[in-house]
Amino acid sequence: MAGSTGQLRGVLHGNEPIGTDRGPAVVAVSACLLGLPCRYDGDEGGSDALRRRLEALARIGLDVRGVCPEQLGGLPTPRASASLHGGDGKAVLLGKAQVQRNQDGGDVTDAFVRGARQARAALGEHAPVLAVLKARSPSCGVRRAWQDGEVRDGDGVFAALLRKEGVPLHDDEGFLATAAAGALAGDDEATTEAG
Repeated sequence: MAGSTGQLRGVLHGNEPIGTDRGPAVVAVSACLLGLPCRYDGDEGGSDALRRRLEALARIGLDVRGVCPEQLGGLPTPRASASLHGGDGKAVLLGKAQVQRNQDGGDVTDAFVRGARQARAALGEHAPVLAVLKARSPSCGVRRAWQDGEVRDGDGVFAALLRKEGVPLHDDEGFLATAAAGALAGDDEATTEAG
C-alpha cells in the first residue's frame, strides 16, 4: 500500500480545477487514508478501494488534501492511543472536555486542539467542499469517536471544527459504502456495493 501513496500524490493535483476563481474546490482527507503511516500506531488507515475513489475525485479537478491533525499538533508517530473524556470533540473545542492518553491518562487536549486548527489552516482560506475522515478517531471521527473508553456518539476534535463550518463530513467506511461516492467519482461499482 505504501507504494500506491507516491502514485496517489501524483494524481492529487488535477490540471482541470473544479471550483471557483479562488482555485479548485478542496476535499479534506485524513492523511492515513491516503496511505501515509501517521496513525497513532504508525500504520496507515486506508484501503486501495478508498484511494481509488479519492484519486477519481482528483481526476475530475478536486484538490484532495491529506492532513493529520495529531501530527500537526506536535504528537509523534507512533504515539500512545488517546480518547475523548467528558464529552465529544465539540465539547473539547469549548473547553468542557479533554483528550487523554489511554495508557496513563496524560492530558493531550492542547495538542489535539492545536492540531485541529493547524489542519484546518493547511486546507486554505475557504472551507472544504467535503471531508473524508478516519472512522472513530478522537481527532477525525465523524458522528462516532472513542470517548471514555468506548465508541460513542459525537465527532472527534477536527471533525467538530469542520462541522462548525458546515463542511459535509463522511467517515472512510461510510464514504466507501455510499452510492454517492461512486457517483462523485464516476464509478458505477459503488452502486453495487451500496446495495
